Amino acid sequence: MNPGDHPAAGRRVARRAIIVAVVLAQLVAIVAAYGNDHRQFGWQMFPESSRWTAEITRVEADGTVVPVDEDWEYRWADLVAAKGIGNPDRWRHANSGLRSQLAYLQAALDWVAQNTPDDTTTRVIQADVTYRDNGRGPFTRVLRSQERPLP
Repeated sequence: MNPGDHPAAGRRVARRAIIVAVVLAQLVAIVAAYGNDHRQFGWQMFPESSRWTAEITRVEADGTVVPVDEDWEYRWADLVAAKGIGNPDRWRHANSGLRSQLAYLQAALDWVAQNTPDDTTTRVIQADVTYRDNGRGPFTRVLRSQERPLP
């Protein structure tokens, strides 16, 4: 009987193959996380110290810009209470990273634009975001919802 023919050798090879597969899967998940806004499965030793605030406005068909809390049949905080974006008008910590927080805000703008059927005057919902990225800044960025078809 050759040493490589021993039954335990096959089990050893199988165990090593499983270990290599698990480590490769973990590495792929970590690398993929850095290409994603929300970074699922991405581990970071130290969290960000980023902060942000936003002014949410409605841009009407004629170009008039109106704050969402002014003369609107909906309440922003009621529509998007999740993920800490219900009250964006004060400085907030970017809990799961700045990129993730801005992605949630962009998704909320699009969702609100698509799910406010009684609003017949708003063409776009816009967020003027001011942020400090890990203490650097402030920087500004404008996020806009998808354009709504108006009657």
